[in-house]
Amino acid sequence: MEVQLLGSVTVIHDDVRRHVVSKRVRTVLALLSLPPGTPILYEQLMAELWGERELENMRNALQANVLRLRRLLGSLTGRRGDEVLRTVSGGYLLDLAPDAVDAQRFLSLAARATAERDPDKTVSLLEEALGLWRGPALFDLYEGPRLQLETAHLEEQRLCAREDLVAARLRIGEGRGVIPELRQLTAQHPGRERLSQLLMLALYRDGRQTEALDVFHRTRQWLVKELGLEPGRDLSQVYQSILTQDVMLG
Repeated sequence: MEVQLLGSVTVIHDDVRRHVVSKRVRTVLALLSLPPGTPILYEQLMAELWGERELENMRNALQANVLRLRRLLGSLTGRRGDEVLRTVSGGYLLDLAPDAVDAQRFLSLAARATAERDPDKTVSLLEEALGLWRGPALFDLYEGPRLQLETAHLEEQRLCAREDLVAARLRIGEGRGVIPELRQLTAQHPGRERLSQLLMLALYRDGRQTEALDVFHRTRQWLVKELGLEPGRDLSQVYQSILTQDVMLG
């Protein structure tokens, strides 16, 4: 069985795909999958589902949602639902391997890519990792504090992976091909200095020095106006190296 969280929450078993209709059931499944095999206490689940609302028989309401999820998992896998989603001391546990969840596979592949020294292998790993995404992480769930943190973490790691992929493609000489994506990313994240730095390098290596310098000035203007900050050392060094046409940038 596979649980997909990088987009709409979906469960797959033997090529049978099932979307989880109930928002509360989706939320329970997501929480138990981050990562699977980790017990989640009743109180934590209830806080994510209902926040600070005072609800009569909240524990019974939680159990009803767990029962619905168990029926879904049991119908897909042919196993007893309470074997897949187990009751443990004070809470519940989803009995799945970490790599059965796309979010966990993404994080593992991205970590392997970070440690990889061969840029071609880095590109391959990151393309595989980013190919797991079908939409926004943890889409359309009840966003309690834990899921808000998990969503922010996954989306940040996705952006870092995109940055790392662009950097690896630059290392293997694909500078021109990454310029459109970098323009889009810098427009979406104008204060993200690493993106500006990568765009400057790609433009410079494509013979577009003036455009590369313009990227620095636009980024600096945004940083000063919005954050009251000057560009960091790395971005400033790339700017100076472009001004002097440092051979190390080639």
